Amino acid sequence: MRIDALNKVSKLYQSNNIKSTADIKKSSFADKLEISQIGKDYQVAKQILKSVPDVRKDRVNEIKARIASGTYDVSAREVADKLVDNYFNELA
Repeated sequence: MRIDALNKVSKLYQSNNIKSTADIKKSSFADKLEISQIGKDYQVAKQILKSVPDVRKDRVNEIKARIASGTYDVSAREVADKLVDNYFNELA
């Protein structure tokens, strides 16, 4: 066993070279937060969407009236097209 190597290793673990926190606090660096334009646009869009109701009652009432009167007719092809479109949009 080499004692001189042991002395060098023990010197690495000595705490004589620790800087005080006072030296670090004197630096002029400050944290900074910047929001990109896309982020700002997203915030604006999110606020606008909060003001829009989730359910369009006028449209729901119109469809309910058409169902009640028997004039609401949707073709099976239109339903299938919408299902396929939604499926592939979710995969993308």
